[in-house]
Amino acid sequence: MAVFQYKGRDVSGGLVTGNIDAGSADEAATELVDRAITPIEIRKSKAAPKTAKAANDRSAGKKENLSAIESINSFLAGKKVDINELIIFARQMHSLTKAGLPLDRAFTGLQASMKNRVFKQILKDIVTSLENGMNLSSALGRHPKVFSPLFLALINVGENTGQLDLAFKEVGRYLELEKNTRKQIKSATRYPIFVMSAIVVALGVITYFVIPAFADTFARLGAELPFETRVLIAVSDFVVAYWVHMLVAVVAAAFAWRSWTTSAAGRITWDRIKMQLPIIGPVYERIALGRFSRTFGMVMRAGVPIVHGLGVVAGAVGNKFVGGRVLRMRDGISRGESLYNTAVHSNMFSPLVLQMISVGEESGTIDDLMTDVADFYDSEVEYDLKKLGDAIEPILIMFIAGIVLVLALGVFLPIWDLNSAIR
Repeated sequence: MAVFQYKGRDVSGGLVTGNIDAGSADEAATELVDRAITPIEIRKSKAAPKTAKAANDRSAGKKENLSAIESINSFLAGKKVDINELIIFARQMHSLTKAGLPLDRAFTGLQASMKNRVFKQILKDIVTSLENGMNLSSALGRHPKVFSPLFLALINVGENTGQLDLAFKEVGRYLELEKNTRKQIKSATRYPIFVMSAIVVALGVITYFVIPAFADTFARLGAELPFETRVLIAVSDFVVAYWVHMLVAVVAAAFAWRSWTTSAAGRITWDRIKMQLPIIGPVYERIALGRFSRTFGMVMRAGVPIVHGLGVVAGAVGNKFVGGRVLRMRDGISRGESLYNTAVHSNMFSPLVLQMISVGEESGTIDDLMTDVADFYDSEVEYDLKKLGDAIEPILIMFIAGIVLVLALGVFLPIWDLNSAIR
């Protein structure tokens, strides 16, 4: 262990100085980041501690004792990188690059403090790529499942313009907005999914266990059963006899659906159909257009050429059908058409949005106006998601009432006529 003298900034921006014991400058930087201190300067002190060797021995012993616990923690930390970890990563890199810390040391420090073993391995690979002379955007591009095209485009522009800290700040803002959108969607769909799951389970139990018991009782009585009861018993007999085949068919259909929606043509078709569905279709459309507007405004503000920027935006909207329309806009601009004309021919935007695009193109403030358009769509999505629960709730109630009515007619009518059946 050695003693390092450091200068850094705390969370409030104040200057902090002091000494820290660490095995290397990178370990010292990691320790400071864990303490919420952004290091500015780290240098080895001339005076080393007298008990350095003993401290090293104790540290080695602790590492051996904690190896099993660390393995368990790394396993529980997860096997993929979620959006929350990307947000934290972007914020930390914004602070470290703003402080002037070299990229390799910044990534090394973040790697040592990272709990997710997958993300930790990715950061290690990025450090190796940087040490081999690769630029940051190319090193991040080696992991396309974690870093989106928009993420890479903004980092590339930040590298070329010397504003890498602002690029990470912009990425963090975008990821935060994306996280809020996903949270709103999950909140709006949680109740309907829960109700439908409960209905499916209840119908399965009634069909497989309850109706056969009633069927045996009615058969022993020998009475003539109502039409509704005979239909329920026939359905129940079919499910009991062929439930294995039905389960295989459902699994096969799920795999076929997944295969179709992940194919190029199927994904485009499904994304187009989603925007035409009743009730939820307009929500999908506004989410996609809001993402387009925000990402397009971001790449324009970052200085990305408009043709290249539209290509990046097409992959960031999360809807292949809308992405195809954006690529058609890019092709039109490549032929010399104006942004407004290509937007009109895309048939995606309302007259108000088209007017804002026209004004932004003429005044040179397209980035600011597209951000305003994105805010408009986000507010519309938030309002639509709040209405979604109010619109789905009566539909679910009517559906449940219909199921209860069918079961009541099929199961309880013979019970009401039980006396006549006994006679």
